[in-house]
Amino acid sequence: MQYQTVVPGRFLARPNRFIAHVETAEGIQVVHVKNTGRCRELLVPGAVVYLERSANPARKTAYDLIAVEKGDLLINMDAQAPNQVFAEWAAGGGMGPVKAIRREYVYGDSRLDFCLETEKGPHLVEVKGVTLEENGYARFPDAPTERGVKHIRELQKAADAGLDATLFFVVQMENIRRVSPNDDTHPAFGAALREAAAHGVNVWAYDCAVTPDSLVIRRPVPVVL
Repeated sequence: MQYQTVVPGRFLARPNRFIAHVETAEGIQVVHVKNTGRCRELLVPGAVVYLERSANPARKTAYDLIAVEKGDLLINMDAQAPNQVFAEWAAGGGMGPVKAIRREYVYGDSRLDFCLETEKGPHLVEVKGVTLEENGYARFPDAPTERGVKHIRELQKAADAGLDATLFFVVQMENIRRVSPNDDTHPAFGAALREAAAHGVNVWAYDCAVTPDSLVIRRPVPVVL
């Protein structure tokens, strides 16, 4: 996944979930935050961030905030990026041979991110982007997500019906030792994920190669439930 026209800046403040104030070489910018999660450990005053200039000159905010430096880590925090990089990776054979990739697939009462058409039949995939890191370990979610629990339940129903079903964590940084549910923040998510895994849902995680203007799925990371 490649971004266009990326510039660095320093984070100043986040008045609400959608807007941040960032100082760049051109002055203080009001930018769109492409992640509605808390991201409190990432967006701290003075943090180096990276912005992509919008191609739409009529937009109210000229930039999107897409990445942030946290110590030695560069973390992509664009919430739309995980689905895009997964689609590119799957199309390149990352999940094995696929005949077609269908997005926003309706199954039961949910709209899942992907249905991969394979020789064996449909493979349902829900993608979750991971940005929360502590001492080399990543956790999800960084805020309660009832929607995430609902998606896990649908994957479990699919697995019980004999379909391939996968919860896929895209870790938006490199060199993470493992990924685990964030039971401190949302114990129901972890409980649902462990139950789904016991019913045959695959739980996979891959980290990413991250630069200020790109994101590419890199290699598998252990998942500890």
